[in-house]
Amino acid sequence: MTRTVRHAALFCLLLLAALLVNAARVQVVEAGPYERHPANRRADIDRHHRPRGDILVGGRPVTGSVDTGERLRHERTYTDGPLYAPVTGFASLAYGATLLEHAEDDVLAGRHPLLAALPLFGGPADGGGDVFTTIEPAAQRAAFEGLGDRKGAVVALEPATGRILAMVSTPSYDPAELSGNGPSAARAWRRLLGDADQPLLNRAVRQTYPPGSTFKVVTAAAALEAGVVRDLGQRVGVPGPYRLPGTGTELTDERAECGRATLRQAFEWSCNTVFARLGVRVGAQRMTRTAREFGFNDAGLRVPFGVAPSTFDPDVDRAQLALSSIGQYNTRATPLQMARVAAVVAGGGTARTPYLVERTTTDGGTTIGRAGPRGLRQVVRPVTARLLRELMTGVVTDGTGGQAAVAGAEVGGKTGTAQHGVGNAGTPYAWFVSWARGKGELEPRVAVAVVVEDAAADRGDITGGDVAAPVARAVMKAVLDS
Repeated sequence: MTRTVRHAALFCLLLLAALLVNAARVQVVEAGPYERHPANRRADIDRHHRPRGDILVGGRPVTGSVDTGERLRHERTYTDGPLYAPVTGFASLAYGATLLEHAEDDVLAGRHPLLAALPLFGGPADGGGDVFTTIEPAAQRAAFEGLGDRKGAVVALEPATGRILAMVSTPSYDPAELSGNGPSAARAWRRLLGDADQPLLNRAVRQTYPPGSTFKVVTAAAALEAGVVRDLGQRVGVPGPYRLPGTGTELTDERAECGRATLRQAFEWSCNTVFARLGVRVGAQRMTRTAREFGFNDAGLRVPFGVAPSTFDPDVDRAQLALSSIGQYNTRATPLQMARVAAVVAGGGTARTPYLVERTTTDGGTTIGRAGPRGLRQVVRPVTARLLRELMTGVVTDGTGGQAAVAGAEVGGKTGTAQHGVGNAGTPYAWFVSWARGKGELEPRVAVAVVVEDAAADRGDITGGDVAAPVARAVMKAVLDS
């Protein structure tokens, strides 16, 4: 009898050992495949078990969570969804998350290490953490309403810090339409994906455009830094068309006066022949280096979500360099990048890395992360920045950017009309980049870039000064008045 009991006990121990080995195999060796299996809903259930933290603009939440009572309990809600969609992105039960909802998911979902490790400090017992943005509500609304029903984008920066004050992309969409996982969300998803105007695309940071004449700010900076031009009153215009080196193609100007223009006049009149020649005289190597200092060819920028790199092609012949120097050929830029260009001029030649998140907190208000100004770089000499400020101020007071003027403020700007499409057949993009300094302020407080893709005007009448400058003016005024 004792022997039988011992054998039974040994057999049970063997079974227990086998069970433990198999459990260890499942939990360690097979954990990855099980976790990634489409039928595994435990991660989703856990993610949506508690309310998601909020994204705040101007100290006010623009997101929320509602308890559905279902297995995936909490569904995302949005206030002024289309206005802030280029900032928040969406958080969907079915389609994942984008932009801040994705980049700050660990905080918002309550999985950030500090939230998980320090529940005594107001961690995720009942909800995720909160994300405070740098967005100024008045500037955001001014940009959104300024673009209206046109395709385009606006970015506004604070030059001294790099804070992103506005980020708008139109047409927009309501992220709340995608929050659930039912038939209505599926219909909205199909509709948005099939929309030729691409409302899900954040044109402010994920779309690059030929910057056209707004790039002449960079070309002017390169010419001044290289000593190719030393004075704003120096004559740089040459009469007649400019034949692109090594080709039979001639570049012309709309104004005959460009042939005798000084640098100041050429900038105010946006003379293509002048800046194409200047780019060739500066040379590809120095033009590329200057563009890189302004932020071009940077594939690693995050704000905190990824930004499409703006590009200046270093491998060009002299004819291609001439076109690149007036913002055509392969030169491409996001609106965020062109706002950075304006911010360098406004900031006395220095650049701050742009950022969108001011701080992150627990749901109880305890700060767990803070951004603040970072990445100060000297892009051009202060004397060069001062001369560029003079040039941009002249565009608004005496040139093509008069519609950007703000009463009682000093405003500098540069217009641009960028050709694109096969044989330049596409509707030109209307650009305006600018900065503004309020009365009594020591330094400019805001830098802005505006691009409009589908200006409602005859092709020959589309200019950055007429189409994009009024939008920039509204944004600058909103910031200065805030």
